[in-house]
Amino acid sequence: MKKTRPNNIERLLRFPITWMLVGAAAIILVQGLMLVLTERVEGVGSLLLTLLLSLAAILVYKLIMKSVAQRPIPELSGQHAGVEAVRGIITGAIFIAVSTLIIVLLGGYSFQWAVAADPVSILMTSIETALSAAIIEELVFRGLMLQAIQKLGGSWIALAITSLTFGAFHLGNPGATIWSAFAITLEAGVLLGAAFLWRRNLWFAMGLHFAWNALEAALGIPVSGLPSAGLFTVKANGAAWLTGGEFGLEGSIVTVILGLVIAIPMLIRAARKRP
Repeated sequence: MKKTRPNNIERLLRFPITWMLVGAAAIILVQGLMLVLTERVEGVGSLLLTLLLSLAAILVYKLIMKSVAQRPIPELSGQHAGVEAVRGIITGAIFIAVSTLIIVLLGGYSFQWAVAADPVSILMTSIETALSAAIIEELVFRGLMLQAIQKLGGSWIALAITSLTFGAFHLGNPGATIWSAFAITLEAGVLLGAAFLWRRNLWFAMGLHFAWNALEAALGIPVSGLPSAGLFTVKANGAAWLTGGEFGLEGSIVTVILGLVIAIPMLIRAARKRP
């Protein structure tokens, strides 16, 4: 039986840039809905609503990939999803904990317990904010953008473009500078892209991204310049190249170097995996 050739509209929809843009627009709409609704709910209700809408964003991603791109979705396979997410969480937590410890040892940070802090409320808020950012941003940047560009120009070009875009995306944050955007490009864009290319699934990248943001927020360190009411009051001492200045940990040269130290072995393994 002869296969029917796709018509012009189908070819346009299957073109990587088309499904990348359609998918990104749909997921950003879900994110907008999330922001509006969670502002009206507090506590556990807000966390549950964030989780529900994050799952909705994943379903939207799958729908776009199946109906528009008409391609399989191995990057969101349910097989080993939990294991991959936990691996990512452990990797992200170690990355942030070691970066913070090095800066403390170099005299860049000092921590004091925030007496008025409500640990339960702080942890819930940290988890909620980190969860939505990790899922939405990984679906858009690594799921849609990286894979679309990879299909057109290969892995290295896709990694470079998505990393630069991810850095530029954070230029509007409080305390952002050209240096902080470059730092995000290297430590986050490259690391998260390497995580995806190595593990070939979004669960690992989401877990890494989640633990990164959640731990920073829980400690009271600004997350990409956004202030965090954490368990501690953090005082930055010394040069901005060490502490990250107003932008926080992600503007530190320590985090950039450590991020690359973790990313490079991932990229080597990803290259070896390539058929």
